[in-house]
Amino acid sequence: MMINSSRVSHFVLTAYFHTAHFKHMFAVLVLFVYVVILCANVLLIVVICMNRSLHEPMYVFLCSLFVNELYGSTGLFPLLLVQILSDIHTVPRPLCFLQIFCLYTYASVQFSSLCVMSYDRYLAICCPLQYNTHMTSSRIALLIALSWFYPFASIFVLVSLSFSLQLCGNVIHKVYCDNYSVVKLSCSDTSVNNLYGIFYTLTTVLLVLFIFYSYMRIIKVCVSGSKQTRQKAVSTVTPHLVSLLNFSCGCFFEIAQNRFDLKHVPNMLRIFLSLYWLTCQPLFNPIMYGLKSTKIRITCKHFFIGKT
Repeated sequence: MMINSSRVSHFVLTAYFHTAHFKHMFAVLVLFVYVVILCANVLLIVVICMNRSLHEPMYVFLCSLFVNELYGSTGLFPLLLVQILSDIHTVPRPLCFLQIFCLYTYASVQFSSLCVMSYDRYLAICCPLQYNTHMTSSRIALLIALSWFYPFASIFVLVSLSFSLQLCGNVIHKVYCDNYSVVKLSCSDTSVNNLYGIFYTLTTVLLVLFIFYSYMRIIKVCVSGSKQTRQKAVSTVTPHLVSLLNFSCGCFFEIAQNRFDLKHVPNMLRIFLSLYWLTCQPLFNPIMYGLKSTKIRITCKHFFIGKT
């Protein structure tokens, strides 16, 4: 659909298919998932904030991670619900770029938070004697601030570059707005966008490599340590690694959809893959950390028992 760039006031999301009488069922399902995400993450945030025994660096970083899950989910689900219930799937231009900003900052904060948590676990397991010296209250606050500031600043630049492009189309073949789809609609030079995109991708890859490096060092210490040390380290590291792999795979699915022609893949599967990293991670993290962390699990039990 070729239109004058000055007239691009909205975008059309074409991945929605005609569901007839089933759209209310899909809406209820999406609403249920959103409510579960909200309840699970808010519960763990409240439990960590209200219990002094959980005011340790690892749990403070987890609390920041759960806040990000709420932020990312809110960037997706309300608009997704509106689109499912609508007959015309259009999004105003400002709202579309706002969603891009929210979803991309969510992903970036996710990787930054996992990086900070890997650093924390590295110090706790590989340098236990220096842990309290390095992980002070001011250092914790600085790490959390950086894990949020860098993503917001870098994605602000990314979205600003895309917002300034002249567009010759307004059709996005997704169920939500994404930056790559908008850039593909441009009829002006996108060299700066591409170069900045490469820079941003490389910094994200470096974060992921640092995370894996930290956990490789931890595993090396575990192998040479006592049985009790190995068990404690494995129980601590496993949720972080599984969370990283789950989110990385979800992001890979999304990147693959953007970069390659997947028209031969069924539409329902493409929608599922595009939503995986935005829906499964906010559900996965509170369940994973809530079940694997003995301290959080016991505190949650006491929290509910105390309410009854």
